[in-house]
Amino acid sequence: MTVLCVAVARERGEEVRRRLAEADALAGEYEIDVADGTIYLPVTDRTDVPESLRGLLVNRELDRRETPTTPADLLGYEPSIERLGDVVIVDEADAERAAEIADAVMASDVPCETVVNRASPIEGELRVRRWDVLAGNGTETVHREYGHEFLLDIAEVYFSPRLATERRRIVEQVEPGEHAFDMFAGVGPYAIPIADAGATVVACDLNEHAVAYLRENARRNGVADRITAVHGDVREVAVDWTGWADRIVMNLPHSADEFLETATTLAGEDCVIHYYDIQHEDDPFGPGRAAIEEAAGDDYEVTVETERVVRSYAPHELNVRLDARLTRR
Repeated sequence: MTVLCVAVARERGEEVRRRLAEADALAGEYEIDVADGTIYLPVTDRTDVPESLRGLLVNRELDRRETPTTPADLLGYEPSIERLGDVVIVDEADAERAAEIADAVMASDVPCETVVNRASPIEGELRVRRWDVLAGNGTETVHREYGHEFLLDIAEVYFSPRLATERRRIVEQVEPGEHAFDMFAGVGPYAIPIADAGATVVACDLNEHAVAYLRENARRNGVADRITAVHGDVREVAVDWTGWADRIVMNLPHSADEFLETATTLAGEDCVIHYYDIQHEDDPFGPGRAAIEEAAGDDYEVTVETERVVRSYAPHELNVRLDARLTRR
């Protein structure tokens, strides 16, 4: 059947697919086609497609998809689940219901090797949580995001797939040749695409497991020569990189303010800090702006270039980002 599609180079496929999904423009009843390095993404209607992609619209003969069996088809209700690579994460307090959901996930057409249930909140300074393995036998997986892949073990490191679009927004600001410092790097979801964009990156984390995965992921993604992965407390590491950074990522929203003095140590003559914070909806940006200005003191002029709500974190609390440019006086 002839279907209206957005046609893009295959390496842009995931990026564009996400943009179409966010606009509710994907026509899920048709197969996605790939031919000669081009991916054809079926869309519902020209008017649903973001304006910047409408010049890429073509007609293409596509097959209708066979509707896969979902966990909801087997359960009779929509379970609360999330995929991370080939691990499906259940969020269910009732053990019997969690086991029922796990059985349905494994019997469905969801690509999955392991099903786990959250057994604790995020804990400790390493920001990890405990899991109950309901099906399968491993918590290591590979997550793919905007053309990069990340090997990780959810029992050993913190990782949020929900921040993929947010991470992409940072990467799109990077210029080749920059010096970028990721203060809380984890397994590399910021550091690796920033390096792939042409920057030289220093990536630090307190979790030695995360740093080991970061080094492996740098190798997997072909950027090991542009990333220096450092295990340790960034407050101690920073003295070796004084005045080095053109760009700093501070994705530790509960306590990033405690590290702003360290960020100013790292900052060069002109440096952009991507500062993540969690604040009340009544004043989501004011406390972060004040904290950055206090840390900068008389050494830097501070210009807040972006104030963005990343997502809702809790009732009346928002996860936000400030992009602050520090220019040495």
